[in-house]
Amino acid sequence: MDGLGATQRELDPRWCLAYDTIDRHDTDRLIEWLRTYPRLTKGAVTCDFESRWSGWLNSSHSIFCNSGSSANLLMYYALLVSGRLRNKKVIVPSVGWVTSIAPAIQFGFEPIMCEADSETFGLDLDHLETLLKQHQAQTVMLVQVLGVPHKMRELMALKARYEFILLEDACAAIGASYEGRRVGSFGDMGSFSFYFGHQMSTIEGGMVSTNDKALNDLLLMLRSHGWSKDLDRTTHHTLVTQYGIDDFHSPFVFYEPGFNLRSTDLNAYLGIGQLEKLDWMTEQRRANHAQYLDRLSSSFYVQRPPDGSQVASISVGLLADSSPQRRRVVQALAGRGIETRIFSAGNLGLHPFWVNRYGPASFPVADRIHHCGFFLPNHAALTVEDIDTISRVVLEAV
Repeated sequence: MDGLGATQRELDPRWCLAYDTIDRHDTDRLIEWLRTYPRLTKGAVTCDFESRWSGWLNSSHSIFCNSGSSANLLMYYALLVSGRLRNKKVIVPSVGWVTSIAPAIQFGFEPIMCEADSETFGLDLDHLETLLKQHQAQTVMLVQVLGVPHKMRELMALKARYEFILLEDACAAIGASYEGRRVGSFGDMGSFSFYFGHQMSTIEGGMVSTNDKALNDLLLMLRSHGWSKDLDRTTHHTLVTQYGIDDFHSPFVFYEPGFNLRSTDLNAYLGIGQLEKLDWMTEQRRANHAQYLDRLSSSFYVQRPPDGSQVASISVGLLADSSPQRRRVVQALAGRGIETRIFSAGNLGLHPFWVNRYGPASFPVADRIHHCGFFLPNHAALTVEDIDTISRVVLEAV
């Protein structure tokens, strides 16, 4: 046993991996807003949050939903019903999260797993190109792993060469940037998560952003049952005219087999407040990340961001030299009440959901992340002294 499930001493809240970014000021502001007896279900505040998010990201359209996992689900299904696919092959990452891949399986895509890059832990670009040549896959799912931007210049060159559709999962990378451009804005669609402990939180929540209006229209319909009520008036009336819909019926006509993945104005109100301090929280995480690496990168294998990029990690990931060394580190951290866990989900190709369908997908880099990777806390509440203490515990263990 690795000791990852060992009982820990009572955790110092500062030393938890996930630290709530919704603070007392946010809660007090929410209480004051609630005293105005506002509408709580999806309405004008949601639209305001979406608009502000698009402005922050520099994206044309954004759709707020109830989780980052739902954001990925919407991206896959919007692509499926868009009529743009010549095949249903999709290249997926070995290192990421299950819901980066699960919708592909659920919607009948043919997922093909790719090795992880040895520096960023995103898609290995040599392996990706080999798979593109071999399978002619039309879709690629990229995860921006743990807030460390991938090599986007090289990836976008491959996109131009092979003309694939890029889905960009930036759920754990909010605030990271590459050559001055925020991650999540490179793909045909990008997903974000506002789950507790991420770079910002709406309790639960997610966002899909795109510069493609046709995809945005599909996303809006699919988020809410498949109806057209959330579309701009011109697009709504075009559909009403195209299908000869009676005016009385028009608000409740379903053009696609959609879902109900909406969030609420309450969550959106929290999101607006979080967005106002997101850049500050990101700078704190970035400084913490640099401090950890200054103390630990000579003793552990770490992600290496490309030149011109800015990291925004939700946790700091390290790779031990071996599973036994990781076990010693994890036990030492647990003994001091410092929370840790495996690096993301390790290699997804070794999880039962994948192995039971396609057999194990084993790769050198992804396997090492799986067997040797672990997380350290990173959030805006950490002090320099906290990071020194955590780093010292790790170094003493090895």
